[in-house]
Amino acid sequence: MGPLTGTTVIELAGIGPGPFCAMMLADMGANVIRVDRSGAVTGGDPANPPLDTLTRNRRSIGVDLKNPDGVEVVLKLVESADAIIEGFRPGVTERMGLGPADCMARNPKIVYGRMTGWGQEGPYALAAGHDINYIALAGALEPIGRRGEAPLPPLNLVGDFGGGGMYLAFGVVCAMFEAQRSGAGQVVDAAMVDGAASLMNMFWAMKATGFWHDERGTNLLDTGAHFYDVYECADGKYISLGSIEPQFYAELLRLSGLGEQPDLPPQMDREQWPAMKERVAALFATKTRDEWSAIMEHSDVCFAPVLSMDEAARHPHNVERGTFVDAFGLMQAAPAPRFSRTRPEMSRPAPHPGQHTDEVLGEIGLSADDIAKLHQTGAVN
Repeated sequence: MGPLTGTTVIELAGIGPGPFCAMMLADMGANVIRVDRSGAVTGGDPANPPLDTLTRNRRSIGVDLKNPDGVEVVLKLVESADAIIEGFRPGVTERMGLGPADCMARNPKIVYGRMTGWGQEGPYALAAGHDINYIALAGALEPIGRRGEAPLPPLNLVGDFGGGGMYLAFGVVCAMFEAQRSGAGQVVDAAMVDGAASLMNMFWAMKATGFWHDERGTNLLDTGAHFYDVYECADGKYISLGSIEPQFYAELLRLSGLGEQPDLPPQMDREQWPAMKERVAALFATKTRDEWSAIMEHSDVCFAPVLSMDEAARHPHNVERGTFVDAFGLMQAAPAPRFSRTRPEMSRPAPHPGQHTDEVLGEIGLSADDIAKLHQTGAVN
């Protein structure tokens, strides 16, 4: 049972970072109840769960949030919950009757987690956006890419998940911990632009010391250095190097054979990095990825083969650690991080929207007649 066992979180269903946050909390043992809109309820065989790993480990109820009786159902859930999370634009849940004031009137200890791109206020607050826009405004997108090329969006990992869902999960758990001492809830304003900016703090420090240059692709960690990059091998596959420290760079020179070449410049001679990248690229193109792996894996080169998703799931290191699991017929990453005693587990597959409506409503004290009436009025589904 995970470390959050015994806590209850209400999730107003959304996309991307909100479900990711809820997955993290549910993976850690929280009883997460996902409130899906009744229009999303289309039925489905529980024996064939949806293929959505972000909604795993929790139950779903279908509620019409435009129906006053449906809103009352959610507020009834809030009364016994520790937190509620939502990912609407600012002001939307207030208009629903499910804003922070509404929820705290029912449960003063409730933690109200809000996930947005731009935050609850500011000139952009009410504008639409996506991960790429949030990390652009945060200064996190512009530095990512190669010299002379356009910025390269890093999937939606930095905004939606790293700067968004993870920061919301962290904020919610912090606020729940504080509420145990104070007896009072509070609002957590998790904005992806804030989170992405926070992730960049090390680079602000490097910039302040003069170690980080504004030109993209010329720095230590942005593919500017020949010893921190990916290289194509003879078979068209790639390997990764991160030989930053002198002792690791020396190991790279030794195992790759690069050290046998004449006239090697000092490692940190930035002017020579472009020429050295050409030499390193030519060297790694002489062998296949697996041949280089046989030479460099388990050494202190700071080396790893660049794997596809399927290859990552099969790699011996990940297999031994159980990094990926085939759960409920779907390959997916296991809950992280790990705990020595309160170990998270994969307890539920992704639910069909509304799959657990009657079950959950019964748990909060509604009778069979009450539940039947809610179905009749369309408040729940």
